[in-house]
Amino acid sequence: MTMKRHAFTSLRYAAAGFVLTLTAMGGVQLYAQALKGHNTKAPVNFAADRIELQDRQDRVVLSGNVDITQGELRLKAARTTVDYTNAGSLTVQRITATGGVNVTRGTESAQGNVGIYDFNNRVITLVGNVALRRGGDTLNGQRLTMDLDTGVSSVDGRGGAGGGTNGGRVTGTFSVPG
Repeated sequence: MTMKRHAFTSLRYAAAGFVLTLTAMGGVQLYAQALKGHNTKAPVNFAADRIELQDRQDRVVLSGNVDITQGELRLKAARTTVDYTNAGSLTVQRITATGGVNVTRGTESAQGNVGIYDFNNRVITLVGNVALRRGGDTLNGQRLTMDLDTGVSSVDGRGGAGGGTNGGRVTGTFSVPG
């Protein structure tokens, strides 16, 4: 009996600091070195039109032109909830952002409908109409996961509600030397 082996094809493409790995499963990993080495222990600064401290729930709700920075990383959104622990001093655990979420660092930016920054795992996840941009290069999908330790970003076309306009696929454009 001959067993068919499912071969995963990989394409590595270097352009503007990106290395792209495509797999037969439809996911895309993007080695975006702009996020590697981000200091996840740097202080978190925030500004908003309205800030509500919900002390009993250990959270802060920021709304209206929310602007959060940590080192060179910036997150902007219409509304965020900052969950924290309070053991003598406040320690941010998680930021959940909604409404035009935009994450930038250097020349790289990512947009989505909803964003979650998990401080314990050092991961930022964007869901819904996701776009990752660096210079003239773009990747579009429904779910983006950025590992701040490794600098690896993974884009999936099937991760968002409604599947988006790209039919559950990841799309993109890359610059070529010219």
